[in-house]
Amino acid sequence: METSRMEMLKQIAAALAAQFGPNCEVVIHDLSAQNTEHPIVYIVNGHVTGRRVGDGPSKVVMEHILRGDEDPVDHLAYLTRTPDGKILKSSTVYIRSGKGKVSAILSINYDISALLMVNSAVSGLISTPNETPGEQERITVFNVNDVLDELIEQSVAIVGKPVALMNKDDKVKAIQFLSRHGAFLITKSGDKVAKYFGISKYTLYSYIDAKQEEKQHE
Repeated sequence: METSRMEMLKQIAAALAAQFGPNCEVVIHDLSAQNTEHPIVYIVNGHVTGRRVGDGPSKVVMEHILRGDEDPVDHLAYLTRTPDGKILKSSTVYIRSGKGKVSAILSINYDISALLMVNSAVSGLISTPNETPGEQERITVFNVNDVLDELIEQSVAIVGKPVALMNKDDKVKAIQFLSRHGAFLITKSGDKVAKYFGISKYTLYSYIDAKQEEKQHE
């Protein structure tokens, strides 16, 4: 990413954090360096999620990296939950380079845990018995290893049988699912996947390159 553009994003991040106070975390993920595991290059009020510069991405950011979506839509004002139970109101903004490619992500995470407690107390006084509370979207912050584990579980579910009962075609199907979803962009994922499926690294790469007669659907 261009230095001037990055400096502008840092200026905006600092302004947002100052405007909304210590409960507002603002994070810049730099995607231009192809660093999929440690993209956080700037963070203000990192105590909100416990992250710092050099740490990994949230699940939302990691899913964007794995999907390789060329034209993602900003995800605004959704609810997330941190591992220690804080409820955040979050927004994910995709920053594009002059060529239109996503080169950075600006994330805003506002801790509304205390506000929800106040809201609960007030609503208890003014609500009626017939009201039904709305459901909240729950998204947990993951690291890259969590994402890889989740993808492996999905690949096994698609095959429909445990690894111990899989034949070669089953393993090819599972591993090509992982390949299509970017699992092998994660450092040392090949070692973990090969061990999980009980095959060598050489066999793993041959399965990745194997041509399927039919396109497999998720």
